[in-house]
Amino acid sequence: MPKASEIKKNQPVEYNGRVYFVKDIERSVPQGRAGGSLYRMRMYDVVSGAKLDETFKDSDMLNLADLVRRASVFSYSDGEEYVFMDSEDYTQYTLNREAIADELLFIDEQTQGIMVILLKDAPVALELPPTVDLDIEETDPSVKGGSATARTKPAKMTTGLVVQVPEHISTGDRIKINVEERRFLSRA
Repeated sequence: MPKASEIKKNQPVEYNGRVYFVKDIERSVPQGRAGGSLYRMRMYDVVSGAKLDETFKDSDMLNLADLVRRASVFSYSDGEEYVFMDSEDYTQYTLNREAIADELLFIDEQTQGIMVILLKDAPVALELPPTVDLDIEETDPSVKGGSATARTKPAKMTTGLVVQVPEHISTGDRIKINVEERRFLSRA
């Protein structure tokens, strides 16, 4: 059982009988307190997605949750349900659109490195790779000589995601995107 001071972002923890993902951690050291820091954690319930803000002392003990990550690929969507297939044993995992709405912006038929997160053999969330390659569906025409400038323009991906790209990138290009920062890295 790690202390609150040892918990990192995106780690699953058990708290009050539920499992949460720690999405944000703020550390503060109150003046006039003998000793430790306080850790304010923003956590999201892995099943319902409900948000919980909680503050822990640095010496508070937290349980890490026992989640299983399975390498998977996007298979197909059926209305509001999205089906992912395990890369090893071909098990199909179904997740509701609402539960994975943010992740869907980074997933197309060619996305590799997706992990389905299981809690007691039931799929509860997705974990994306650090970078993904996506096709540009729509952007302003490229500017001749635009590669020498640092100006950017918005580009809409086939998944609906909009990121800023350099002026020399055009519609139809496949680009590499940093998932966490939602920004352009390079051509794919």
